[in-house]
This record gives sequence, C-alpha cells and structure tokens, in this order.
Amino acid sequence: MSLLQERDQKYVAHTYGRFPLDLVRAEGSLVYDADGKRYIDMGSGIGVTAFGNGDPVWVAAVSAQLGKLQHMSNLYYTEPCVRLAELLCEKTGMKRVFFGNSGAEANECAIKVARKYAAEKKGPEHFTIVTLENSFHGRTLSTLAATGQEVFHKLFQPLTPGFVSVPADDLETLKRTALEQKAAGVLVECVQGEGGIHVLSKEFVQGLEAFCREEDIVLMVDEVQTGNGRTGKLYSYMHYGISPDVVSTAKGLGGGLPIGACLMNEKTMDVLVPGDHGSTYGGNPVCCAGAVSVLERLDDAFLAEVEAKGAFLRKAFADAPGIEGVDGLGLMLGLRCAKPAGELVKKLNERGVLCLTAKTKIRLLPALNIPMELLEEAAETIKSVCAEA
Repeated sequence: MSLLQERDQKYVAHTYGRFPLDLVRAEGSLVYDADGKRYIDMGSGIGVTAFGNGDPVWVAAVSAQLGKLQHMSNLYYTEPCVRLAELLCEKTGMKRVFFGNSGAEANECAIKVARKYAAEKKGPEHFTIVTLENSFHGRTLSTLAATGQEVFHKLFQPLTPGFVSVPADDLETLKRTALEQKAAGVLVECVQGEGGIHVLSKEFVQGLEAFCREEDIVLMVDEVQTGNGRTGKLYSYMHYGISPDVVSTAKGLGGGLPIGACLMNEKTMDVLVPGDHGSTYGGNPVCCAGAVSVLERLDDAFLAEVEAKGAFLRKAFADAPGIEGVDGLGLMLGLRCAKPAGELVKKLNERGVLCLTAKTKIRLLPALNIPMELLEEAAETIKSVCAEA
C-alpha cells in the first residue's frame, strides 16, 4: 500500500472500494499514475469528463470565468447560468431549467415538481412516484427510495415514503400500479446504467408517454448518466421520439465540475415559484461556463461521431472469445462476459485500461471525443483479457 493510500485509509470515509492506483495527471483519454504508467480511460469519471481531461476549450472557458466571477448567490443574475439554461432549452424544446449540484439533486427537483403539480391539479393524495426495478436515481434518502434496487435500501430504513418500483418493460403493471397508487409522476432511465446497461424497449417508452398524457401524470426521464451526448443523441429519450415533462441531467454536462440540471416543459415550467426550491451553489458561474463549453460542441455532426464510435466497439466485440454480447447505446455500453466482470476489470487495470462495472457487465463510458487509435487499442486489450483462459 502506498503512502497516499495509507493516508486515504486514515482520513477519508471508507465509502469507496478503490482500486490500488495513485493517479496524478491526465491528458485527454490518457491517465498516468505516480510511477508514470499510462492508462486508457474508458470510464471518464463515470461519464463525467465528456471531452477528457485537460480539454483546452473547457479549460479556457473555466479559467476565464474564474478570473471574472467565481460565485454569487441566486439573488443575482449571471451570464453563464442564463446562457446554459438558454442552450438547454433551445436544444431540447424544454422551457425552464433549475440548476443544482448533482444528479441526485436534479432528481430531487424533478420529484418535487411532480408532487406539487399533482397536488395542485388533483389533490394532495396524488403523491406516489413510480420507478422501475433496477433503476438508480441517487443516494439521498428520497432518490434512494426512488431507486429500484433493494440492495441499496436495507441499511437506511425507513426510507422516504411515496415510492414504488415495477418491472422494466412491463407497461400493464406500471399502468395498474400508477392508477392504484394515485401516482404523481413516473421516473425512468431510458438506459438503466447502474442497473446493468439495460435499454428500455421503444414500445414500453412510447406506451408510457401515451399513458402519462392520458392520465395527466408527470413523465420524468433521468438523463444523469445517459445525457449530454453519451448515447449518440443529446439525450437518450430522443432515440424514442417522446417529449418528457421533466428531464434531469448531470455528470457529463459539467465536463468535470459538479452541476445538475432539472429541465421542465410547458406543462411543468411554472410549478415552482420563489420559496419552493433553491440551491446555494446551483447555477455557479464557473460550473456553468464549463457546461456551456461542453454543450455548445454537442452538435449533430459530433453526435454522429459518438454513434460511429459506439458502432465500432460493437463490431469489435462481436463474436469475440469470452464476450457473450454487448448492450447499450452510443458510448454507453455493457459487455456480457463469460467471466466475472469485477475480475476482468482488475486485470484490465493491470494492462493499462480503466473500465467500470454495471452489475454483471463491464461498463464502458469513454470520453465522447476519445481518439480512434486509443479506442482501437483499448478494444484489443479488452478482447485479449476477456479471451484468456
């Protein structure tokens, strides 16, 4: 154990199962440890560094803002906050944005919007939020309650009431449950990330939208991990041709700085009024400047490149020994392997490729602009490790 790891064990809360790697610097999709060993980053900080580390456009935008105004409260107006909200609305057709610090906060805001909308339109007994089994929506008590995985629940009872989870892709069960429970809203990930890179069926998602419209239930899509170009569309719901009432996002939006956003459509845009919600750091000008530099570059041509890179990886892994299948969209992929994913990821670390897991799968979330030569090198290393006896 290195001295850094000993200090971490002594002073940092033991909430993470860290790999024994002391990382000290990075350039784009390459990361280097304290011994100078080079790694190809196929995780991008769990989908955060959308343009890799040290991206010059992002660095310039953040540095320039740091020299102007690093923070003011939301009692005042700042250009980066307004510009980011403007971009999000222009690119999605949504009407209003609330900024927080994380994906969990974005989902908390979405839940509050759904409950207030339902309470005002239908009555306070309409408060239940329906989610899907194997979903993941955050680690606050409320977003933990929304998460459809019992493994995260057992040590933190009692959870916030008013949440129920149903099987993914089972529209009839969802409809029945939502009506019986007097649902205020439904919250889904179109691609379940932490739940194992499960892509919801188009029939289910489109049927869900139609049901929510018919029953005036707030449809919320969690784009925390799937958003900001990750799946080859700006947001994953765009693959399905639907229009959610609320969209939550974070991770890749800030490019490496903490920011979350809750987008509201015409139906929900005026639900929150002064005093209903707030965030001290929400809309921080430095974080927003970084996010603007990310979002401005996510145009159709760039997103087509993301889809092409995802297609390359799918083809590279097709019929590869030890790899039984590939799930996901764009550059959010899960490899079904013959051997335990956790063991394979450890071996990949040793071979200089940093990957993630998602339940039983190897999870790949490289930077959206990862060079093809690095993508090819990483794919060959992954294939080699998965094929070993």
